[in-house]
Amino acid sequence: MEIIEKVIILGAGPAGLSAALYAARAELNPLVFTGLQLGGQASLTHTIENYPGFPDGVGGAALGELFQKQAERFGARIEFDSVTKVELSSRPFRVTTYGKEYFSQALIIATGASPVNLNVPGETELVGRGVSYCATCDGWFFKEKKVVVVGGGDSALEEALFLTRYVSEVRIIHRRDAFRAGALLQSRVKENPKITFVLDSVVKEISGNGKVEEVIVTNVKTGADQHIKTDGVFVFIGHTPNNALYAGQLEMDERGYIKVDNKMQTSVSGVYAAGEAADSEFKQVVTSAGMGAAAAIETGRFLSH
Repeated sequence: MEIIEKVIILGAGPAGLSAALYAARAELNPLVFTGLQLGGQASLTHTIENYPGFPDGVGGAALGELFQKQAERFGARIEFDSVTKVELSSRPFRVTTYGKEYFSQALIIATGASPVNLNVPGETELVGRGVSYCATCDGWFFKEKKVVVVGGGDSALEEALFLTRYVSEVRIIHRRDAFRAGALLQSRVKENPKITFVLDSVVKEISGNGKVEEVIVTNVKTGADQHIKTDGVFVFIGHTPNNALYAGQLEMDERGYIKVDNKMQTSVSGVYAAGEAADSEFKQVVTSAGMGAAAAIETGRFLSH
């Protein structure tokens, strides 16, 4: 017998779990598919210092667990499964996972984003052998070693600071002469004796015999190459939204973010999007959570009509 859910939520990061909380409190009995990462990207961050209510900061994984616990308290159902296909041409919407098929009257998309690669020689071959996209996951393996961090935003500087707990030296490589990160983070990295900077530069190649041993860096102004010996390369140059499943079904911008209105409504009635699947500007835990809440509220209104 075909069971039709009231609302299915794709993703279990701050946006997805906030949507689950609000949907559950509205007695919509939401079903949440976690995908590969419960808690989303935020769960990989060692310390989140700018989420309201935690004046001393909170671990990303711990915050994700609190989100989950609160949503489940009100009846949200969390399924540790990944969605492989969605069909949005008619309602109820069809959602296929590795396990089975589901149908839903409404859908909230909160599948987040994935790290952008450098796309340089040696990167793919040395992933897991010195190339990483998560300092919290892999920093421990570089105790008393030298590493480079690529990027100039909040994530890059936060992870560079985290790495100083373990490593002997961090070099931050950034393509511009100034960072995009917040002023407080910039002050912290500049004051840290373990951190130095290679500005106006991009990584040209990563090399090593079975493991990372060196990066070749090109100065964007002079064109000169610099060879830097290193044991690890941590890449934080942005993210790409995880929206391939909805290509051709939902309107997206030129960068692949789902277009939504101020009520999180997508181009398909009954389908809402929240968090970094739709947010190309702010990309903060607090804004993702707010978008998730808004999407759930509007879903409730849609279903009641």
